[in-house]
Amino acid sequence: MTLTPSPPATSVPAPLVQDPAARRSLWAGSVIDVDVHAQVPSAETLFPYLARQWVDWCTERNWKQPQGPLAHYPPTSPRTCRPEWRPEDGRTPASDVALLREHVLDPWDVEAAIVNCYYGVDSIRQPDWHNAMTRAVNDWLVEEWLGRDPRLRASMVLPARDPRSMVEEIHRIGAHPGIVQVLLPVRTDALWGRRMFFPVFEAMAEHGLVAGLHYGGTPDGVPSTTGYPSYFIEEYAAEWQAFGSQITSMVAEGVFQVVPELRVSVLEGGFLWLPAWGWRMNKDWKGLRREVPWVTEPPFDVVRRHFRFSTAPTEAGPDAMLQTALGWLRSEDLLMFATDYPHGHDDDLAQLLGAMTESMRAKTMAENAREWYALA
Repeated sequence: MTLTPSPPATSVPAPLVQDPAARRSLWAGSVIDVDVHAQVPSAETLFPYLARQWVDWCTERNWKQPQGPLAHYPPTSPRTCRPEWRPEDGRTPASDVALLREHVLDPWDVEAAIVNCYYGVDSIRQPDWHNAMTRAVNDWLVEEWLGRDPRLRASMVLPARDPRSMVEEIHRIGAHPGIVQVLLPVRTDALWGRRMFFPVFEAMAEHGLVAGLHYGGTPDGVPSTTGYPSYFIEEYAAEWQAFGSQITSMVAEGVFQVVPELRVSVLEGGFLWLPAWGWRMNKDWKGLRREVPWVTEPPFDVVRRHFRFSTAPTEAGPDAMLQTALGWLRSEDLLMFATDYPHGHDDDLAQLLGAMTESMRAKTMAENAREWYALA
């Protein structure tokens, strides 16, 4: 059988409301954005934050950037950057605070925003270089982002292949008042619930940091349980399975019994799959709970207490189905607003807010995040 390609179709996400007056027609209350991105424009940007040996390491190899993000965010795709947010002068999207102010902070009158930088340091296999680049990204975030707008908070990045170094980096910079979260890529060589990561979560809790489970990651294994997909659409549409696997691992392997105060944010992973996950996990727990006796309550109840989910991507279906799915969450506290700047999704905020009660709208747009991240 021969597949005949159809004429190429252009898939451009619907524009996010930019005009302040139009934005207020959707929501006039407080806004906290829990997922905006800072993108490192070039390796040279990080040179001031690297020891000389690592600057030489990069230049001698003509190294430009980690390869991981290129697989998850094809550079010219509208999924990677909405057309209206792509700088006309050719600069890297979301590469400085001025662009973030122009595109999100000011139009949306954002009270606070959590800056996430998925630079893909986990795709660097040389361990000392990996650690050095991690420290450089964190120092760049503090200096070039947190120091330039009081509305910003940030997630620190970690050397995800080395638990001991992860703990050391948390202690090195986790006490900074602008650091409120630790960014954890959802694709990893080992599930985050494994016991070797318990000290990492204990260090997060010691500093009052949220664990931010985020789209991305470059493990040594294949991105599915049985092999490589043929097309990007397969990876994109199936990514929720990686989030589901990580949440299942963290709940079943006892992370929250060891670190009961741990909070986890699921970022750029969607949330409409969660009710189906919760129903199945609760059902199987009833029959298999003797295997994990430390899980003393239904797993979905653990998730409702320890997890929050960003609204981007929503990618909802018909209004009635969206309203039903929100009801299945059985909590107004689970969702937190995010633009996922500068990435593009087929999100309709008016549809999402229209499916919510008034109290849930206020919680989703700001109050859940304010409490979760202890924002003043």
